[in-house]
Amino acid sequence: MLRVEVAVVGGGIAGASAAARIAPHRSVCLLEREAQPGSHASGRSATMFATTYGNQLVRRLALASHAFLADAGHPGGPLLHPRGMLHVASPSQEALLAAFADQTGLAVLAAGDVLDLVPILRPEAVIGGVLDHAAAAIDDHRFLQLCLRSLKAAGGTLRCNAEVIGIEPTGSGYRLVTSAGPVEADLVVNAAGAWADELARLAGVPSLGLKALRRTAVTVDPPPGSDPSGWPMAIDIAETWYFKPEGGRLLLSPADATEVPPHDVQAEEWDVAVAIDRYACLTGHEPGRIHHRWAGLRSFVSDHSPVVGCLPGHDRFLWLAGQGGAGFMTAPALAEVAAALVTGRDLTDELRVLLAELSPARLATFVG
Repeated sequence: MLRVEVAVVGGGIAGASAAARIAPHRSVCLLEREAQPGSHASGRSATMFATTYGNQLVRRLALASHAFLADAGHPGGPLLHPRGMLHVASPSQEALLAAFADQTGLAVLAAGDVLDLVPILRPEAVIGGVLDHAAAAIDDHRFLQLCLRSLKAAGGTLRCNAEVIGIEPTGSGYRLVTSAGPVEADLVVNAAGAWADELARLAGVPSLGLKALRRTAVTVDPPPGSDPSGWPMAIDIAETWYFKPEGGRLLLSPADATEVPPHDVQAEEWDVAVAIDRYACLTGHEPGRIHHRWAGLRSFVSDHSPVVGCLPGHDRFLWLAGQGGAGFMTAPALAEVAAALVTGRDLTDELRVLLAELSPARLATFVG
């Protein structure tokens, strides 16, 4: 049986980045239920960095993560690549556009400027927009692999095909029963994504009412004769659709958010049809072949802010959950917070002031 100080459950970007930060200071095992890390939400994300996306806490965490993501010292260079994010307003969305510009401090673009940036949009579908020049695409695969290599270099262990099927309290922590054998740990980090509430219940810890929301994406060819490589990601100001360049094609999403039980979610035909229809209405282009379709789970607690910390009376079970659609762009900061809580190391001032907002104790009620 493996004995470690910290067992991190969940091999997505949240768990992998936290395990990598903890491993230089504590013995760590990262447990992943699938054959390889990043099989669920982390492998099915649009992976953009934008400090104009999400609530205020998410935006502050993204700002605190920027230095790590933009570091040119990573193997292969920075994890960010310039892309830009264009928030597009259609007729009847004037108030939303003005409010968004006021909230972000960014200038409102005229319809013609929006069309210059993304020329396939139909003029009658656009009244203006806001461009976040600083938004960037995140190299998600390289980021995840960087974390896994850092974990191993620091002496940490990765176990795949290791679904946690039972958690038993011990005098000093927990004994985790997994499909790859038992693991004993002084402390469990719950980075199980959409399954985080289920993991808590196994451990006898109150759950947080986490909701798993399905989001769909497809990839299609751009209109003939167009080159999307220099376009920003385009997103509805009310987030009812988005599309972005992806490997010479376009990735489309209807920005759906359907609550479902945690499972290996697949794209539903209706949501795929909605994605294509919204794109066609915006652009006048009816894509032919759908090259790929998929869906992922974005998980949220009630206030749509991430959760990092322990509940009162459960100080050996640390939550690292609820990242929603911002997992990659907030992972460096959240991993730093989680590692500090595990090891007792100091945090920067910008992160220390966020501890109360991140703590699961902020939530008014817990589910039994």
